[in-house]
Amino acid sequence: MHSAETIVVGGGMFGAAIAYGLRRSGVDTIMLDGSDGSLRAARGNFGLVWVQSKGMGLQRYADWSRESAHLWDDFAADLQDSSTVDVNLQNGGGLNLLLSDEERENYRRNIDIMRQQAGADGYDCDIIERDEVQKMVPGLRVGDGVAGASFGKHDGHVNPLRMLRALHRGFTKLGGRYFPCNEVGNITHDGGAFVAQSAANSFTAPKIVLACGHGITKLAPMVGLDTPIRPQRGQVLVTEKIEATVAMALGSIRQTDEGGFMFGNSEEETGFDDGTTLAVTQNIAARAVKAFPQLENVRLVRNWGCIRVLTPDKCAIYDESETMPGAYVATSHSGVTLGAVNAHHVSRWVSTGETPPNFDHFSARRFDVPKAA
Repeated sequence: MHSAETIVVGGGMFGAAIAYGLRRSGVDTIMLDGSDGSLRAARGNFGLVWVQSKGMGLQRYADWSRESAHLWDDFAADLQDSSTVDVNLQNGGGLNLLLSDEERENYRRNIDIMRQQAGADGYDCDIIERDEVQKMVPGLRVGDGVAGASFGKHDGHVNPLRMLRALHRGFTKLGGRYFPCNEVGNITHDGGAFVAQSAANSFTAPKIVLACGHGITKLAPMVGLDTPIRPQRGQVLVTEKIEATVAMALGSIRQTDEGGFMFGNSEEETGFDDGTTLAVTQNIAARAVKAFPQLENVRLVRNWGCIRVLTPDKCAIYDESETMPGAYVATSHSGVTLGAVNAHHVSRWVSTGETPPNFDHFSARRFDVPKAA
């Protein structure tokens, strides 16, 4: 039996950021993770620190995303100090390319809705013309089919694999205990503490955080929590490495710090099938070439499918169990964007009970529909 003050179930972007924040503040923490074969979103992450378009219908989530983006400078520096890993944060703003007049008009309507929702706090996203897009990405020729772009000044990107490595290394260097290949199958409460059981080990702590993506569906009811999430597949293509040309974050076509381009942003309702399909990859590649014609001759070297963790409104869920206090759940598909607030604010919530303003807006109770009399 391994004991600690807090157990974090999940070693992906969400779980690792919370575990890192807990250990950073001196909490004795165990982080439990699955194996390399586990279904995990972290290995397919696009790496965006993205604020524009987040939180339609839930302004608190829009504010939460923006706050996390503002914390990212200090968070990246802290990660590098703790882990010696540079996550290559670039946060000078981000572009979402619009490849038709219809896309442009739809996005403009969404911006209008977000501005009305934000009220006096404002919404920092604007539609810009193709010529302005070209000035922002001088290293590539913008295609004639580009109808413009939305520009969000709070957006950026990181290297997601380095981020995950930094979180894990920083956590262990700070004295955290990491147990891979210990997927939790059962959780009980013995009256004084929670007991998490894997196939090989037992772990006990007075607090437990479920941040294990789709594994939450099975485990949350064991601690009195209802967390509605569903799978959605996204496919990603990666090109060979070429000389650096684009530093700015782009929503679906971005160049990594290592030189390769990533193309993506498909949304497929395929359950837990994380395979790839020719039709979708062809469409992703065609959009990339329409945006930047010179990419037509760049070779593709990899592609994969990965499963997002989506809530009904695509906003985060943070909850503490009412029937079993000390049990928490934290989940969203925006693990990179929310990494900074998870490490700073969510870890403080778990360790001290201190909640940020209007934190109750993130409870899954927002999905409750009263039964008819």
